[in-house]
Amino acid sequence: CAAMASDAGVRGHRAPSPMLLLSLLLSAAPFGLLGEETRQVSLEVIPGWLGNPQNLLHIRAVGTNSTLHYMWSSLGPPAVVLVATNTPHSTLSVNWSRLLSPEPDGGLMVLPKDSIQFSSALVFTRLLEFDGTNVSNMAAEPPGKPYPPYSLAEFFWNNITDSLDPATLSATFQGRPTHDPTRAFANGSLAFRVQAFSRSGRPAQPPRLLHTADTCQLEVALVGASPQGNRSLFGLEVATLGQGPDCPSIQEQHSIDDEYAPAIFQLDQLLWGSLPPGFVQWRPVAYSQKQGSRESALPCHASPLHPTLAYPLPQSPIVRAFFGPHNNFCAFNLTFGASTGPGYWDQHYLSWSMLVGVGPPPMDALSPLVLGIMAVALGAPGLILLGGGLVLLLRRKQSSEYQSIN
Repeated sequence: CAAMASDAGVRGHRAPSPMLLLSLLLSAAPFGLLGEETRQVSLEVIPGWLGNPQNLLHIRAVGTNSTLHYMWSSLGPPAVVLVATNTPHSTLSVNWSRLLSPEPDGGLMVLPKDSIQFSSALVFTRLLEFDGTNVSNMAAEPPGKPYPPYSLAEFFWNNITDSLDPATLSATFQGRPTHDPTRAFANGSLAFRVQAFSRSGRPAQPPRLLHTADTCQLEVALVGASPQGNRSLFGLEVATLGQGPDCPSIQEQHSIDDEYAPAIFQLDQLLWGSLPPGFVQWRPVAYSQKQGSRESALPCHASPLHPTLAYPLPQSPIVRAFFGPHNNFCAFNLTFGASTGPGYWDQHYLSWSMLVGVGPPPMDALSPLVLGIMAVALGAPGLILLGGGLVLLLRRKQSSEYQSIN
């Protein structure tokens, strides 16, 4: 969701190849999605039908010759629809009577339709919980004995209008189960905090993902909920639109630089292979304290994407309204924590962050600190060789000036 102004399917182990990155850059250029350092951005909670709040947040980011639309909603499970157009004049159209009906097709549109160059969606379907006792393989599916999951379509969510924060350019969807017989969420909640940025930069708190004017950050936080076990691990099921019969890919990027996220040398990306491209980006780390630190860092494991034909997903009205009824979905699970070390059980707190955007994904350059260390490391041997050469040269000169005595 780019900057906001108050006035205005196989998991790889290699970074994308140079040819792929060049292809992403070239594909984005014709649509004005490349190099938009600033955008005129507005955030609006769409008024509900008959004045009733329905929690539909629209972020519209206008560039020189393009517009990015991000529609976030807690109608059904929390979801976001991303749309990029090749005109600065595209608008959102909402038909509430159709959107709230059992068949919401056509209730959400971006006009003009022929200006749309990219569209996709993410749906956060279930909060997962596992018994983390003696878990030795986090890559296993499931990583431990599963407890009954929480369907996020059956959560009651706050009125997002009350959470709009102009100072931080953010809004928060906060919810708890509609039916909670065990009172696990009596003093707890699950929050989805959406934040936009006025320019490129990094947040102050880890994992400090690099954002641009073409991205939006989502922070998911589980706070105060009572776990079903003493060493519970939590996870999140995420669904997205498939690309024909295939699922999008998740790629890993590795770096020698961990200045912005201590001890984390990896960046994960889900790429929608369209023209222009779209992406979701995160570091494989979560935190068990609000002030994220190395001591409270938890590993985050993402499973490979898989088609969801074998079981039904909770329906998101905004996704159905925009894309229609006939779509293939792919899903993957994010699991946070391990059986040893810090965990949710420490302070009953868990947070994880991601970026979602359109265009080439932001790419980390080596930080000044690492560049300085490399300069010293590479320069020291050269200085030693230079110094040694000068010493030998001086000694040779002194030897040539020696006068023999008869």
